[in-house]
Amino acid sequence: MELGSTHRNLDHFRWRAGAITAFLVGGSAIAIVGLTYAELASALPFAGGEHVYSERALGTKASFICTWAIILGYMSVIAFEAVALPTVLSPLVPGLDIGHLWTVAGWEVHATWVATGIAGALIMTTLNVLGVKMVAIAQSTVVIIILAVGFMFLSGATFSGSISNIEPLFSDGIRGVAIVLVMVPFMFVGFDIIPQAAEEINLPFRDIGIALILSVVMAIAWYALVIIGVGLVMDFEALAAADLATAEANATIYGELGGTVLLLAGLAGIITSWNALIVGASRAIYAMAKAGMMPGFLAEIHPRYHTPKNAILLIGALSIISPFFGRAAVVWLVNAGGLGIVVAYGFVALSFIALRKNEPELKRPYRAPGGMATGYLAFVLSIGIGVLYFPGSPSALLWPQEWSIIFFWIILGAVLFALTRISVLGSSKTR
Repeated sequence: MELGSTHRNLDHFRWRAGAITAFLVGGSAIAIVGLTYAELASALPFAGGEHVYSERALGTKASFICTWAIILGYMSVIAFEAVALPTVLSPLVPGLDIGHLWTVAGWEVHATWVATGIAGALIMTTLNVLGVKMVAIAQSTVVIIILAVGFMFLSGATFSGSISNIEPLFSDGIRGVAIVLVMVPFMFVGFDIIPQAAEEINLPFRDIGIALILSVVMAIAWYALVIIGVGLVMDFEALAAADLATAEANATIYGELGGTVLLLAGLAGIITSWNALIVGASRAIYAMAKAGMMPGFLAEIHPRYHTPKNAILLIGALSIISPFFGRAAVVWLVNAGGLGIVVAYGFVALSFIALRKNEPELKRPYRAPGGMATGYLAFVLSIGIGVLYFPGSPSALLWPQEWSIIFFWIILGAVLFALTRISVLGSSKTR
């Protein structure tokens, strides 16, 4: 989970009640979608998550669309983390603005800044090739750091903040809430990583579903509390001028050291989400390749560490490229990735409905409360959030930048799927 973001709509976090309302509404919608994931993850605990559910329930083509869409969402966050790393390090490490290369969308890209992002991508890629156990050790360590610093920040904000700073509570009414609401898929992506690596998780199948729902509930509480904490400490003018608001709020409470500690916690947050999304994206790519939807070499397993090494290396190569485009351009990818996440959520909800109808005898260690009604509601909510990305909405994707990414991803997926299927069919005929 991030302590901050560069999304173009974050100005609306100045209005705390509106932002909290958006996270509560959006988080509740994600929680309902999460219930469908929880049941499916316990019933079909195989690597690939969305791919496994949608292929079994809806067929090959629907499965490709669903999985390709979630991979766009995962890759957008991975690219964002490669850019977030030097951004958060800049206040801590002098000299990350040396060697101006070029300017992209108003953002000056420097050689040292790019090198930092590349170094981070190489480390994260290597860590993931070494296996889920190595990732789990890193995750556990940094989560403890995040929780400790979060408790320090929230307790300090409670005792030293002022209710008067929270004004104004709302701005732009429903429009303001909608602008923040469209960020929710990006901010909450990560719970769906649990089913992606279900084969590698040493938990009873029922507990996988429970852990998934618990992660969503904790994320809702975390974001709401951070917004309240920042609102108590920083007034409207201070927040409007802030670059890394949470760090500056902690510096207001504890002095310069407090800001530094919060930035270190931010780095820990980058590591956790970066690790998790590489796990999710690589397992999704591996599952597609194994099913003959992507080139076969992407299904190759490391002989010692038993990880999908080529899929991880591909993701690492793509994340190395992202720092060269700067922060502004990566935000376009993040926004486009949000739509991909919502599309995948809709397909998972449809898979839940189809399997409940067609395979009622399927063993489900965790059963979603509400039954079919939960599946239909999850599907409707996915469509509702998805509509916010389209023209006519106050949070619509930008043309041509963000829509170009969507169209490019669709065309690339169609070409890869067609070529791979032709190759698979050709191989089967020669046998």
